[in-house]
Amino acid sequence: MLLLEGLATLCNTIPGCSVTAQSASGQQALADIQRLKPDIALLDLDLTDLLTIEVIRQIRAGESKTRCAVLSARKDKKTVLEVLRSGACGFILTSSTRQQLAEAFQHILQGGIYVSPAIEMASLVAESSPVRRYSDPLDSLSGREYQVFTLLVDGVRAKEIAARLSLSPKTVDTYRSSLMRKLDIFDLAGLVKFAIQRNLVS
Repeated sequence: MLLLEGLATLCNTIPGCSVTAQSASGQQALADIQRLKPDIALLDLDLTDLLTIEVIRQIRAGESKTRCAVLSARKDKKTVLEVLRSGACGFILTSSTRQQLAEAFQHILQGGIYVSPAIEMASLVAESSPVRRYSDPLDSLSGREYQVFTLLVDGVRAKEIAARLSLSPKTVDTYRSSLMRKLDIFDLAGLVKFAIQRNLVS
């Protein structure tokens, strides 16, 4: 809660920016956005009870003109792409400065898509690295498989994953089996180790 209030205070210091609500969960965020229709909704990537990507999709599917941006410490290309494909207009790192946050808001309000410069640089370095001569196994995962993967390695149980993604437990098991086969990892401990090595654990 302190981090949420601190972020709200920071946003309120940006000229032309006024925080209309602070939401502690995915469901609350969705309800607040639908009710208040803010210009921008800044969402934590790791919202509780409802996947952030699902919040964005529901906002995009409605009549709200709210533009969504995601705040996260993750820098991997797969996560950034999945967030943007869901309809988000921005991916902002938690390490961003006040000036960068202000620039992000301005860019998004003008109809653009903002991605923290550090992410773009990290992606270029990773793509151009001579060591990287193999295809990234994460790229073989579908959007749903990647969502299940990230929730599994974050310690979310299959039943809760099913609830967050509006899927049946059996469907979640199918996605889990499929993603494990594609990654050539066949236990949860292996998935967690892989995620830690790739800096994917929140």
